[in-house]
Amino acid sequence: MRSLRVGQGFDVHPLVEGRDLIVGGVKVPFERGLAGHSDGDVLLHAIIDALLGAAGLPDIGQQFPPSDDKYKDADSGKLLKTVVQLLKGAGFASIINIDATIMAEKPHFSSHIPSMRSRIAEIVGVEPSQVNIKATTTERLGFVGREEGIAASAVCLVARDE
Repeated sequence: MRSLRVGQGFDVHPLVEGRDLIVGGVKVPFERGLAGHSDGDVLLHAIIDALLGAAGLPDIGQQFPPSDDKYKDADSGKLLKTVVQLLKGAGFASIINIDATIMAEKPHFSSHIPSMRSRIAEIVGVEPSQVNIKATTTERLGFVGREEGIAASAVCLVARDE
């Protein structure tokens, strides 16, 4: 019998000077980057939490604690690959799909979305058609609207053979 599980994730990081902007595993040209213990990839972090949630596993902060120096400036793509292995170890045979949204006033992400979809699909071992990414603004409302940070949300569906 096949069991399907849904997970959702959300993450936010402040924009700061002196860091590259990495979103969806892709370096995006911009004058600021995202602060974080790792590379601050807000989109991959949301996807990681969505996958962990679907599998009923502890969240990203418990899997890769910011108090652990081995995750300092870590490549979030490598963290996502580790999570995929955790899911396989927990009996989850496949990722059916990932649907995610980036919330930012600037920069505009539309031209980077195809690269992000391809990169995420490569990391998790699915076809790019199984990864959907949208970008939106918050109509200048809140910390995102004031260009103080970027947020991302993600939902995923995973399958487990029982």
